[in-house]
Amino acid sequence: MQVTFRYDFDRPSGAGRQLFRIMPATIPDRQTLLDVQLRVEPEPLESSHFTDFFGTQVVELVMPPGLTRLELVLEAEVERAALDSGLDISAPLAQLARDIAAYRGLDPAAPHHFLAHTPRIPAVAEIAAYARAATAKAVSTREAVEMLGLALHRDMTFDAEATDVHTAPAEAFALKRGVCQDFAQIMVGALRSLAIPAAYVGGYLRTLPPPGQPRLVGADASHAWVRAWCGAEIGWVDYDPTNACYALGDHVEIGFGRDYDEVAPVLGMMRLDGNQAGSHSVDIEERPLTPVAPPRPGEVAITLPPGPHARLARPAADPAAELGEP
Repeated sequence: MQVTFRYDFDRPSGAGRQLFRIMPATIPDRQTLLDVQLRVEPEPLESSHFTDFFGTQVVELVMPPGLTRLELVLEAEVERAALDSGLDISAPLAQLARDIAAYRGLDPAAPHHFLAHTPRIPAVAEIAAYARAATAKAVSTREAVEMLGLALHRDMTFDAEATDVHTAPAEAFALKRGVCQDFAQIMVGALRSLAIPAAYVGGYLRTLPPPGQPRLVGADASHAWVRAWCGAEIGWVDYDPTNACYALGDHVEIGFGRDYDEVAPVLGMMRLDGNQAGSHSVDIEERPLTPVAPPRPGEVAITLPPGPHARLARPAADPAAELGEP
């Protein structure tokens, strides 16, 4: 996959410090980042990398003054497991509060972090009433999540012109229009109004062309969906209300947080004198998995640490060979 961010400035900029959350995550048994390269033009004064509390990889760049453009190109190879949603073994809605209370940890995936409303996703009476009506017949927690997602998909219209990144969930809900960020933030707030822990997830979506049409380069997109905690037995479930589906093989995750601000792809400050124009593109190309060939006669398979290589073959008869060296 390739992700490109480009900014053009009317006048040379001042210095700036930016945080980029654009790198695909590694999630045990679901998603593995096999290889990644980030190119930045022009060269930053400083660069560093850290992991935030919720496990999202963050790239920090200090840019020099005098910029008229800034371009980042991320190239990554990601292995994503196309798991199905499986059987519904989630907690009954009446039992969910007990499961939450029994969770004693405060680790990044603890449901306690995702129950309270935030300044970005406040409590909205109209959204809470809508959530109660949409899930009135739900028995299990996962059933409530799916019913709510289907209702939002049915009642809202995807409209890239109706909202922007600062639009509040209440406004988008009143318009019944918006983009994936609006769908996700409304659903997160609605689930929390039902006392279901919900997180905002940021990532990328691989789009598929209509039957018989060629795949368009750059037609994929940055995307947002919802993660809901459905009880001790099943844990977290990812649902995409924009597309009325569970977030599975076509969804590539970057990270999650309590709202958009904790997963925003770009944060920071840069001194500007004039206007700027920004754009970004995403291109995800699926590659079939290549089966690993069995060892040839006289060779043995040695497991390596996680990475782009599954194994290393060496002559079985060489007792001096070091396991850590090719």
